[in-house]
Amino acid sequence: MPDRKTLERAKRDKQAGKAPSTQAGEFVREEIEHVREGKHGVRSTKQAIAIGLSKARRAGVKVGTSKQASAETKRRAQQDSHAAHDSHAKSGTRAKAATQALKKESATPASTPALSRNAKKTASQRTAADRSAAARKAAATKGAAGRSAAAKKAARTRAANRQAAGGHTHAGH
Repeated sequence: MPDRKTLERAKRDKQAGKAPSTQAGEFVREEIEHVREGKHGVRSTKQAIAIGLSKARRAGVKVGTSKQASAETKRRAQQDSHAAHDSHAKSGTRAKAATQALKKESATPASTPALSRNAKKTASQRTAADRSAAARKAAATKGAAGRSAAAKKAARTRAANRQAAGGHTHAGH
């Protein structure tokens, strides 16, 4: 069961008109946190993401599946979506068994370098046009204050990176 705060954040994202994938991101973030806290482990970064997406679907977020997804993955996703409206009792025994199995797995796939590797690999599989369109859509749903804050943060990051590189600036050369 997702945390109350996660459900609230996902609801806020929905009300702000953000994409289902953004809403689902809250559940994925929660799952990564659970692994880092040691509640359980995962075999891979992809597994942590898959668990988060499953929780999102079961919480009623309308997340689609990728075009490359296997028939089994699509079937599971549909099963999760149906479970959002299905109020039958969940098996405590099965839930406990799943948690026990996950406890034997590692926390390493939720580390910053592992997530970074996964993000870079995933991004490299998308076209430049697709990435650009996603960025434009994100900017459009951010709002003026959000864009301003993002621009300031980007400027700070650039300044910090210049500082780390030895304080050399390209301006005025």
